[in-house]
Amino acid sequence: MTYPCFRFLPTCRFLPASLWAALIIPISLFSPAAPASTHEFILGNGLRLIVKEDHRSPVVISQIWYKAGSIDEVNGRTGVAHVLEHMMFKGTKKVPGGEFSRLIAAAGGRENAFTGQDYTAYFQQLHKSRLPLAMELESDRMRNLVLTEEEFSKEIKVVMEERRLRTDDQARSLVHETLMATSYQSHPYRHPVIGWMNDLQNMTVEDARQWYERWYAPNNAVLVVVGDVVPRQVFDLARKYYGQIKKAKSILPLDQRKPQIEPKQLGIKRLTVKAPAQLPYVAMAYHAPSLRKPEKDWEPYALEMLAGVLDGNESARLNKVLVREQRVASAAGASYDSTARGPAAFYLDGTPSEGKTVVDVEAALRAEIERLVREGVTEEELARVKAQVVAGHVFQLDSMFFQAMQIGQLESIGLSYRDVDIILRKLQAVTPEQVRDVAKKYLKDDNLTIAVLDPQPLEQKAPAAVPAGLRH
Repeated sequence: MTYPCFRFLPTCRFLPASLWAALIIPISLFSPAAPASTHEFILGNGLRLIVKEDHRSPVVISQIWYKAGSIDEVNGRTGVAHVLEHMMFKGTKKVPGGEFSRLIAAAGGRENAFTGQDYTAYFQQLHKSRLPLAMELESDRMRNLVLTEEEFSKEIKVVMEERRLRTDDQARSLVHETLMATSYQSHPYRHPVIGWMNDLQNMTVEDARQWYERWYAPNNAVLVVVGDVVPRQVFDLARKYYGQIKKAKSILPLDQRKPQIEPKQLGIKRLTVKAPAQLPYVAMAYHAPSLRKPEKDWEPYALEMLAGVLDGNESARLNKVLVREQRVASAAGASYDSTARGPAAFYLDGTPSEGKTVVDVEAALRAEIERLVREGVTEEELARVKAQVVAGHVFQLDSMFFQAMQIGQLESIGLSYRDVDIILRKLQAVTPEQVRDVAKKYLKDDNLTIAVLDPQPLEQKAPAAVPAGLRH
């Protein structure tokens, strides 16, 4: 897909490119049923520990997921979840700034973090014998972080430069950011994970401290460990390092937090973004449901299949018709992600071919949706998409990191790692009629927001220096 999951693309300190693929794959295209080698424990302070055995190599992945992301921020403080993620590497009394990363590297491991709309997560990958080190370091900064004005004033500049590099100076990123801010009227998903620049410019170390004290607690976290481990031994380690941390009484479980319902859209919305770029571009977002009850829901699964029919491979409809046959677009795509704490959206996008316009691309995208609603989807076409889904599941099992991501993301949005087998089964049960029905129900103008990139002349600028915190 052209822009899979750009709605909630995580923001990170300096995440290696090799890990981005695992982060942007829709979670409903995940591996089949969690085997019996997955174990769950709950500490007395509310920390949930999920351990999955994988004995193919002497490696372990340790991830701590906090159920707090940009969805939990308030006006005037957008971006604070991501800023705090940066500050988490500035040290504690026991482990001074920079020592966390140095110790993990000295142990032959790697570590990083990322912030999404629904969660913030930190991870380490090491030899299995060094799991105690990862737990000791991570548990220490769960409640003992030292936040100083001096370090904050340095790091907030890094975050602002990150925003400039990845959003302000990237035309399509600006289009997507503006699309979300327009599509959502009141829901926090209208705010970018990295935050609005004005909020970053006026953020204080006290804002970061309040966020840390509010959300970073064992009863708001899930610890996921995947690798060549013995579950009971992992539990003993977790109890040793995390067990003495007090729970936060003010934190409510996800299902008890105040609902944030997006008002019904009352008509099509259109906007134009003027930014330096070589080519025009159009992005379309339709409001759609997210997965809430894996066993009972069917529409999210049908929407996943719809995205696959339109843009699941080189022979999918949008590439076949718009790019190769009509040559109205040089690229066209569709995407949908069903797993989120908030509402979902179905996306279409395209870049005009030479001599064509965004009006032509929009018309062609609409025509394909209308044809699908009118003529439906064939059994053979849907069978190909389902086969690709299953193949993707099997392939992703090769990655321990991906397995941990699968568990952590599901658990952090209110679902369960046990739902993966239900998700696969329900995807395989989708019918052509259901795909047609969701296209007709949700891909309509009253649900639609359209953003167009109006390319402006490119300025010749000297390359900007990349802040140390952003280097790969």
